[in-house]
This record gives sequence, C-alpha cells and structure tokens, in this order.
Amino acid sequence: MSIFTPTNQIRLTNVAVVRMKRGGKRFEIACYKNKVVGWRSGVEKDLDEVLQTHSVFVNVSKGQVAKKEDLVNAFGTDDQTEICKQILTKGEVQVSDKERHTQLEQMFRDIATIVADKCVNPETKRPYTVILIERAMKDIHYSVKTNKSTKQQALEVIKQLKEKMKIERAHMRLRFLLPVSEGKKLREKLKPLIKVIESEDYDQQLEIVCLIDPGCFREIDELIKKETKGKGSLEVLNLKDVEEGDEKLE
Repeated sequence: MSIFTPTNQIRLTNVAVVRMKRGGKRFEIACYKNKVVGWRSGVEKDLDEVLQTHSVFVNVSKGQVAKKEDLVNAFGTDDQTEICKQILTKGEVQVSDKERHTQLEQMFRDIATIVADKCVNPETKRPYTVILIERAMKDIHYSVKTNKSTKQQALEVIKQLKEKMKIERAHMRLRFLLPVSEGKKLREKLKPLIKVIESEDYDQQLEIVCLIDPGCFREIDELIKKETKGKGSLEVLNLKDVEEGDEKLE
C-alpha cells in the first residue's frame, strides 16, 4: 500500500511557529526552537540556522503551503525568503504556556545580567549583583517584552530603576591626544559629552584623561576624527570605572 502525500503539504517536527496576519489571511513560517529570539536580538545572523525551510505556510502543523497569488497580494512579492524575514522580524511566536513562561524567565534574568554588568552605584562606583537587580526589577513590576531584544530592554530598565535607586551606567575612562592647534577649540565641543575631566596636559599636544557615559563613545570618536582630520587619537583606558566588591541595597 502506497502512502500519498499532497504536493502542497510539508511535514515538520520540533517546530517553533511564527505567525503574521496580512490582507485578511494567516501566514506562518517554521523555525527551529530557541532560534527566533537569537535572530531578533542580532545574536544569530544565519537565516538557515533559524528557518527549518524557506517556505511560507498557511498552517505549519498541517503542512499547508501558502499560494503564490496570496503571497503577492499580501506582501507584494512571491520571494519566499524575503517574506520569511518579514514574518520572522514582525510576526508573533506561537508557544505553549510552559514554553512562554520559561522564555520570559530566561529573558528576565538576561536583562538583569546586562544591567548588572553595565551599571554601578554612582556614589560608591560598586556594581550591583544580578540577584539585587532582579529584585529591583520585580519591585518596579517590569514586564518582559518578547518582541524586543534583551539589550534594548536593559536600557529601558536602567531608565526606570534610576527613579527608584542610585544607579547609572559605569563610566568609561578615555585618553585623548589632540593637536594643540585644534585642541582648545575641540575641548569645548567635547566638554558636554564628558562627565569628569581627570587630568589635562598641554605639551607637544593636548592630552586629556576623562570619564564618559558609554553611550557617548561613538559621537566622541567621530568628532575627534572629523575635527582633527585623523591626527587626533582616542584610547580606552578602562571599559568600566568600578570599585572592587558588590553593592548592597539597604
């Protein structure tokens, strides 16, 4: 006895389904479990590591593939790989309650870990422990968003925690070497981007050692390159200006 499988059906196992509604129709793609979050956060960049197949479905569990005309009407193209990317980025991941709970718990901890790694108590310069940050996140009733990366959410958490506790991103310590001709003028432009100037030395060139917010690094780097036409230099002395030992919340 032969088993007939319709040509518009594909059977898949161990699937994470991502769904999107467009033009009144439902479209789904089949992904490997635990890979969707990696793609959305930028950790996973290889599409073949995320998608089980580059096919677009109307129903993954039944193996029903979407019709070409429906794809064109909904997405303006029948390029299945491009449509898969759209659904992967903007679609809704279909998971069981247990899986969703596990995923949210893991993301919550990942966010707390990023915050603890990036931040200190500004008065003592000591870092907070992950457990303490988790407790603080629970106190402000932070709700994890599965459609945003953990890094994006960590920056949101830092803003919210600042209203409740003494916390800020650990400063970076930099050294600038600037040509004397442009040094004084450039110093004034850099000043608003600098938190603390620790030392200044005018000799053959202007040397400044300072602390900055990590979020200003790229702007400072580009400003120095542009204003000195590549003659100035920037050196990172410390990625994080922190004291030894963990901070305790009284």
